Amino acid sequence: MRRYLLTMTVGLGLVAATVYLISTRTVAAQTQLSAAVFDSDGKLPLPTGFRKWVFVGAPLTPNGLNNGKAGFPEYHHVYVEQKNVDAYLKTGSFPEGTVIVKELTRVLSPTFPDGSRTEPSGRGFFNGEYNGIDLTVKDSKRFAKTNGWGFFTYGHHPLPYAKTAAESSVTECAGCHIANVAKTDMTWVQFYPLLRDKKGY
Repeated sequence: MRRYLLTMTVGLGLVAATVYLISTRTVAAQTQLSAAVFDSDGKLPLPTGFRKWVFVGAPLTPNGLNNGKAGFPEYHHVYVEQKNVDAYLKTGSFPEGTVIVKELTRVLSPTFPDGSRTEPSGRGFFNGEYNGIDLTVKDSKRFAKTNGWGFFTYGHHPLPYAKTAAESSVTECAGCHIANVAKTDMTWVQFYPLLRDKKGY
C-alpha cells in the first residue's frame, strides 16, 4: 500500500511539473509574439498600450514652414516595442513582427504665421491635441510586394481612432518609404537618435 501511495505521489508530482513547464513555455512564447494580430478579414486592430513602448522621436513639418501645405503638419510621435529596439541596436534591422506606431499631435494653438507660439521657455512649437495614427508592421511574407512592410492608418483626425484598419495602398505610404528609406529597413532612422546613433539607452 505504501509503495502504491508513493508511486501515485511521484506520478502526480511529475504531471504537475510537466504542466507547469508547458504553461511557463507557453507564456514565454506569447511574450515573443508580434503586437500585430490580423483578424479574419486581414485587417489589423490597433495595438493597445503602445504609448508605453520606447518613444524614439517626434519629427515635425508644420504648415507654417511648408506654404500651408505640409503633408503631415503634426508632430510624429513614434513608438517601438523595446524588444524590437534592442534587436535593431544589435543588428541594424528590425525582426519579423516589429510594429512601429506613429501617432500625430497638432501644433499647440499657433499665435504666429509660422505656426509657433510663445511660452515661458521661449518661442517655438509645442504639442497640441492628438490628431491621428499610422502603423507599420514587418512581415516579409505577407508584404513581400512592399519590401516586407505593411502600412495602416486609423484616421487623421482627433480621438477616437478607428479600431481596425486595412492595408494602405502603395501610393499612400509604402511608395514614399521605398523611394527614400529602402536601405534603412523602410524606416526613417535618420530622425531618431536612438536608432540612428546606436548609443543605447
